[in-house]
Amino acid sequence: MNSWLLLMVAILAEVIGTSSLKASEGFTKLWPSIGTVIGFSIAFYCLSLTLKVIPVGVAYAVWAGLGIVLITLIGWWLFGQTLDWAAVLGMGLIVTGVVIMNVFSKSVSH
Repeated sequence: MNSWLLLMVAILAEVIGTSSLKASEGFTKLWPSIGTVIGFSIAFYCLSLTLKVIPVGVAYAVWAGLGIVLITLIGWWLFGQTLDWAAVLGMGLIVTGVVIMNVFSKSVSH
């Protein structure tokens, strides 16, 4: 499987794990707690496979940047959390940084 596709699977699994963690209410609810363990297990396994090809700094930057944006959007959508202009600006800068790194950095080519 393509390492970038595996990284996307890892990010989505981490977002599912983090969303489940919030829903587990401190591991007091069974199914969200199980979702947390499964989500993070899949996330770290897939991330470990991507690190065979993608440099760790690049993989982690993409993982963290996209994960922050996705989990923030899910927090807004599912959990009713609000975003102020500073949060939106900050996420925009994170995404911009990930895009710049992937488009212009020689570190990304392997």
